[in-house]
Amino acid sequence: MARAAVGWGVRDLAKKAGVAVDTVSRLERGEELLPRTVSALRSTLESAGVIFIDQNGNGPGVRLRDRQP
Repeated sequence: MARAAVGWGVRDLAKKAGVAVDTVSRLERGEELLPRTVSALRSTLESAGVIFIDQNGNGPGVRLRDRQP
């Protein structure tokens, strides 16, 4: 959801985070990745404006940061 929210494809996120395309695919399939890899992906998405929302009864989610005019 986070990748789609910023309009990136798998290749875009992989390049920006400095990881392999297959690594992004593995994350999206729910496979376990090294913590440093997850951190790199998360920080890349957060830099693009994604806010990760903790579990709140309906499951975790994402939203985009409000853009300031």
